[in-house]
Amino acid sequence: MKPGDVTGHCLGLPGATEDFPFGEQPAVYRVGGKIFALLAEDADPPRVSLKLPPDEVVALRAEFPDTVLPGYHLNKRYWVTVLLDGVLDAEMVHEMLEQSYDTVAASLPRRLRPAPRA
Repeated sequence: MKPGDVTGHCLGLPGATEDFPFGEQPAVYRVGGKIFALLAEDADPPRVSLKLPPDEVVALRAEFPDTVLPGYHLNKRYWVTVLLDGVLDAEMVHEMLEQSYDTVAASLPRRLRPAPRA
């Protein structure tokens, strides 16, 4: 999966925005003002950090120890950093992006939650 695919998928989610609060990299994707993904395109290989439920974090890190890493500079209980090195197929990365989005959106106050996805 290419970084542009991650960007397109993230921005295709309802209410998602992109900004660069840390400089040129990483790109930060938010819903309701809260971060659900960070994309480091300039890393080798490119990588995306995602917020997931703790049980999912443990399972993914056990199944893909060389591709799904502890969240870089993030709470290791909730965040993983996924290498975009071709080990995980695009469909799986898309599912993880959506799960991260859903996890963050569900934690928002009702007035800030985007409309449910179709």
